[in-house]
Amino acid sequence: MSMYFHFRAIPPAALRNSPAWLEKLFEDDWDAVRVRIGRHREEVLDGGYLDQERLYADALTGEGPHTQVVTGGRPIAHPDPSSPPFLLLTAAQTNRVAAYLATADFEDLWRNARADLLKPYDGQDAEPELRGVFAAAHRDLTAFYGQTAQYGDAVVKWLVL
Repeated sequence: MSMYFHFRAIPPAALRNSPAWLEKLFEDDWDAVRVRIGRHREEVLDGGYLDQERLYADALTGEGPHTQVVTGGRPIAHPDPSSPPFLLLTAAQTNRVAAYLATADFEDLWRNARADLLKPYDGQDAEPELRGVFAAAHRDLTAFYGQTAQYGDAVVKWLVL
């Protein structure tokens, strides 16, 4: 895998505000990550994560849980200043994101962001496949945040280069 955006559910009692500790959260091999993804305790978006962010950001304006779905969260500097920061959503923020996603209508989100999302591709011909990719990621994010909120956990995110 090349660049991807990695999400991980963490019980608030286990969470540490240490960049070195946060870095260790993302050191597991892919087999361990796949198991946690299967249990909705972890999620990964490929290099198109900013497009996925646009799906939510274009639907609404202003602040709110829709702005925290993909790239939102309190930044915590990485030990290596050339690496992107970690992003932290508290359990309360995670709960609000989960509630937003549970009520968000993918068709409305797609309709609002469709033109921008199709621009880099070959227009209408790419739409069925691209729409399917976004719908699958939306379902995965909804399941991840829903499960995480159900457990009362926080979310740590990191752009892995």
